[in-house]
Amino acid sequence: MSIAPVVLFVYNRLDHTRQTIQALQKNILAEESDLYIYADGAKNVAAEVPVNVLREYLKTINGFKSVTIRLRKNNIGLNENIISGVTEVINACGKAIVLEDDLVTSKWFLRYMNDALDLYIDQQQVACIHGYLPPVKQKLKEAFFLKGADCWGWGTWKRAWDLFEPDGSILLSKIEKGELQDEFDFGGTYPYTQALSVLGADGAACWDIRWYASAFLENKLTLYPGTSLVNNIGHDNSGTNCADTQSYEVVLAENQLNVEVVILHDELAYNAFADFFRTLPDLQLHRKSWISKSFKYIKSLVVNQ
Repeated sequence: MSIAPVVLFVYNRLDHTRQTIQALQKNILAEESDLYIYADGAKNVAAEVPVNVLREYLKTINGFKSVTIRLRKNNIGLNENIISGVTEVINACGKAIVLEDDLVTSKWFLRYMNDALDLYIDQQQVACIHGYLPPVKQKLKEAFFLKGADCWGWGTWKRAWDLFEPDGSILLSKIEKGELQDEFDFGGTYPYTQALSVLGADGAACWDIRWYASAFLENKLTLYPGTSLVNNIGHDNSGTNCADTQSYEVVLAENQLNVEVVILHDELAYNAFADFFRTLPDLQLHRKSWISKSFKYIKSLVVNQ
């Protein structure tokens, strides 16, 4: 097995980053994994202190085969930091496992990711390996596939990442032309189409929505675990895209998972995700956040004309 490099994206959240690193250090295969850390620069003078404190902490990280730290001189934003960082590592290594600074992993996470990346490397229909499973009510298979791609603890290969379309308007046009909105939105239960149409500070939809849409439109599949190997601790208003909620909390897997499964979209799992989305009390908060970001961007264009 060729161990995939781990790429971690951070900014200014020291406590979250420390928890993410500590969990990752306990992973089986951690000592065999190369860790690349991309730290974004401060947005303004006020942000310099927490950014610099976190950067000092990064110097103390050990427990991996190697640790490479990329310090951004300027603030390029979450979207560009992730897209350019993933592209750089994948172009050099051929594959990568991707984490953000608020994702705490099971000790079996790296084993699951590497097993799956190794098993499905030549399966063109598979674009992504994902480590998070939302707290659905239904009992699902030990591992299963869904159409598209995902973003909370994931991995991919160069052949799949090359499909990433950075222009959200192109993706949105294709979804609307193919009348795929309902399927893309899990039976209308989650407003992914709306999210794709919303402009961020850089004039583009969030990178993860574009990644999902890129794989979805190519009819590619993502492998999910039947028990979550990732928990997102960032739903406390400390991050860029996550609202304050406990709706996504999960109990992490305590055992190794078998990743070998028939490569086929799992309709039962798709419906389980849709049922979960229907229960979310914070979807309206997401909609308001997306609308607000879009309005601010459009306003900035008018002001700067």
